[in-house]
Amino acid sequence: MRAGELLGRTVYDRHGRRLGRVVDVVVRGGWPPDRLRITDLIVAGHWWARVTSRLIGPELHPAGPWLLRAVARLLGRSTHQVPADTVRLHPPVAGFPFGSPTDRR
Repeated sequence: MRAGELLGRTVYDRHGRRLGRVVDVVVRGGWPPDRLRITDLIVAGHWWARVTSRLIGPELHPAGPWLLRAVARLLGRSTHQVPADTVRLHPPVAGFPFGSPTDRR
């Protein structure tokens, strides 16, 4: 599975509530023999959060102008990191969240 297959998909929690769209993925693991695995998804609830919070967010520029950091924090409130095994995607992706044993891309 490739990250590009997940980006832009709509994410729902286990109760069917819409959380937003996938804007990034978090992978963990090592190189062979262990494979990298998608463990978490970065989900943005609004379109402006996808643009502002990750580009000018306080975690990337902690020493920037206070007004810029405040605006980024305000607009990025709807961006969350959620575990991949607690959500479902629409449209579904085969092998999500941890891939199939035969998938060797």
